Amino acid sequence: MITSGTYEQRRPVDRPSASDWVELLASYRRGRAIAVARDGERAAAEQSAALGHELVLGAPVAVAAGLFDPAAGPGAAAGEQDNWVGPLWEVLASRHPWHELAGLPIGEPVRTLMAHTRVLLGEDLTGEPGGEAPFVLRPWEQAGWEAADRVTEYRVGGAAATPHFPLPDSREGLAPVALPPGVPATVAGWPATAALGGLCEWLAARCVRGTALQAAALFAPGRGGAPVTGGYLPFAAAYPALVRAGSGAGAYGRSGGAARGRLAVWRVLAAMADPVGRCSVAEVDALVARMRCFTWCGPTDEVWHLHLTLEDPATGLAWAVSGCDYD
Repeated sequence: MITSGTYEQRRPVDRPSASDWVELLASYRRGRAIAVARDGERAAAEQSAALGHELVLGAPVAVAAGLFDPAAGPGAAAGEQDNWVGPLWEVLASRHPWHELAGLPIGEPVRTLMAHTRVLLGEDLTGEPGGEAPFVLRPWEQAGWEAADRVTEYRVGGAAATPHFPLPDSREGLAPVALPPGVPATVAGWPATAALGGLCEWLAARCVRGTALQAAALFAPGRGGAPVTGGYLPFAAAYPALVRAGSGAGAYGRSGGAARGRLAVWRVLAAMADPVGRCSVAEVDALVARMRCFTWCGPTDEVWHLHLTLEDPATGLAWAVSGCDYD
């Protein structure tokens, strides 16, 4: 994909000039369009990803944003699925404030994902049109992690640093807890259950009409009154793990981006507050404030795991989500 002789022959100590980056963007577009016609969209995205990553990481912002310009022509523009060590849109959005990106020709849904990336990094973009989540972080979205940990840090050469948030992250603060001897029948058909289990492929979710502990008994190792190592926590402490799961992160494969995870969690909460998901930000805030959350340790936990129940006392429903992925 890198066809620029200037780029190929450049000494490592040199940096590409503005004209070099423009030439590389043109090369990217030509190569991606040819690959789409020859091999299809998915293969083309993979073949062009390494050069695209270098462009969004190092090129001037106006040139880098050209990767996502729909006017580039059929097959020539990167989309939301173009990913090398991370989504190309997340790499670009993590490096430039919104005022530099907002006026550039970036197609949807990439533009919205970039905006939510900037929101995760602390920007208030209230007033942006559309979206399944507000364009500013709610206080409970900020409480459980540092701003620098919310989005992957991308570095030259394909290196990336993504903090991991398993739940529970350790046994510290947990204690033996006896689970109820009986488990209520599961509640089928609730949209929030599918949304919760759909955060990533290695999770399963179920819903009961009962308490957080009764829901935990669906998955936790302690059954029939046997104790399990677990404990209650505020939703804000569980939120980072849910966002990371919603980004698609796991033992294998690449993250689909923190903004994707944030939107997925907001869909879960909206469906919990209202089966059709049509609720206000204030209603989601109220749900988070009253929710009772419980987490526990599993016998096979290694690195990638999430064990959590979410009880809504207002409806009498509780959801359990649990799973592990293995290196």
